[in-house]
Amino acid sequence: MVRLGRLIALLVTVAVAGACSAGGGTPDRKPAPALAGTLLGGGSYDLAAHRGEVVVVNFWASWCAPCRAEISDLEQTYRSTKDRGVSFVGVNVRDPDEDKAKAFVADRVSYPSLYDPAGELSLGFAGFGATTIPATVIIDRQGRVARVIREPVRNETFQPLVAAIADEPRP
Repeated sequence: MVRLGRLIALLVTVAVAGACSAGGGTPDRKPAPALAGTLLGGGSYDLAAHRGEVVVVNFWASWCAPCRAEISDLEQTYRSTKDRGVSFVGVNVRDPDEDKAKAFVADRVSYPSLYDPAGELSLGFAGFGATTIPATVIIDRQGRVARVIREPVRNETFQPLVAAIADEPRP
């Protein structure tokens, strides 16, 4: 019984030490899942073609009130970081009417959005906790998930976060 207690104490110590060491510098990040599909209004998108860029992926729906609240903040952050090698892509999920999805982004954002009425594209990100909308995922230049935000973003806090990931040393 004493051995079991010591083993548990050792495992807890190792876990805590690992978590603390991950806080200094770049934490261990997992590769982003594949993301490819048809854009609203036609054309295609493949996340793999954006390797070497920081990519912000925002999951949204036209009927989602918090998505409406954050859309101008996303656009502000996009405009202020795109010259730093940052690209954005939206993923419209569970919107059965593509025209409503198009109307939602028209004159609001200048970056593309994938159309995913069945919500299949978001399934790959479920393991990262991006299971609600809005959800925003920041992918670093190495194609790894750097951050997942499961609430509406605000430019004043989101832009510095995206900029910090963009400023990380290049591979």
